[in-house]
Amino acid sequence: MKVRASEPEPRRRARELGLAPGALEPGARNAITDVRGVRVGHVTLVVGEAIRTGVTVVLPHGGDPFTERVPAGLFVANGFGKLVGATQVLELGELETPIALTNTLSVPEAAAALIAWTLDRPGLGDVRSVNPFVGETNDGSLNDIRARFVEPGHVLEAIAAASDGCVAEGSVGAGTGTVALGFKAGIGTSSRVASTPLGEATVGVLVQANFGGTLLMDGLRVGERLRSEGIGWRDDGDGSAMIVIATDAPLSDRNLRRLALRATAGLARTGAALNHASGDYALAFSTASELRRGDRGRRPETGGAWPNQQLSALSPAVIEATEESILNALCMAESVTGFEGAKAPALPLGEVERMVRARRKAGFGG
Repeated sequence: MKVRASEPEPRRRARELGLAPGALEPGARNAITDVRGVRVGHVTLVVGEAIRTGVTVVLPHGGDPFTERVPAGLFVANGFGKLVGATQVLELGELETPIALTNTLSVPEAAAALIAWTLDRPGLGDVRSVNPFVGETNDGSLNDIRARFVEPGHVLEAIAAASDGCVAEGSVGAGTGTVALGFKAGIGTSSRVASTPLGEATVGVLVQANFGGTLLMDGLRVGERLRSEGIGWRDDGDGSAMIVIATDAPLSDRNLRRLALRATAGLARTGAALNHASGDYALAFSTASELRRGDRGRRPETGGAWPNQQLSALSPAVIEATEESILNALCMAESVTGFEGAKAPALPLGEVERMVRARRKAGFGG
């Protein structure tokens, strides 16, 4: 496909363009950090003409993740990936380290960093086993991935920089070199507040977007329109998506896995191809303090957890927040030139905004 780079323009989140997927309202930041206690940190690595990569970490709460393990559920839509820590999460239903995201060939360095960070924590001098959780996507189109530039120290820097405030999006951290749906993408985040019979709950999502397909934005056929005009990045449909979901709803690990499964509906709404070589994973965890398990397994397996039917109120929240997270990753990413001169154009926001206005004028909402 012919690639036509758009003129530099200020980047704006999807809602600033008039795109607001779904019916539920977002939290104050419209980010995963709307879930109290969740922190996000990035280290962005842009070096010379070839290095376009980085690290993003998500910490579930302000305490020690090893001694205060949160319940977690993992859903694998397509397992073409190099996810570390997956089987123990599936087996035990809990996380014991921060979540790290990086590029495919830097997974070992990220895992080593999480292990070292955990072993160095106060009071853990007798620990002999750590299950680091590391996700990845392949940024080799824009990054010299074989150089393996990410080091354990970069992961530790991202943890140290983690904040519960607004989350940087686009070409940052683990999204520095990623491309999705025909345009430069990266990290995106969003949240929703859901009312349930047992009270209000917040669901926050963060996505590392690096997958193929034909872009849909809140139902608008943006990718098809722009491709017809020769605008976009080559797209064979391959790639991956890492979806991290946080909620303050007290859900068991089994129901967190069910919540993670529903995130793939949000992925599909953006036009994802879910090809053979696309590694598509969703990890959900609950920050509810009453469900945290100590390092010696001290707590009832489902004590205090909401019953199954409460998931109905949370399903739309995770679907909508996943969709908007991906849109934010695209809207906030700038054009990037990287390894061997490869150029990934930014999504032309002016074109998208004109399409939104035209739909609204035609009386189809917006």
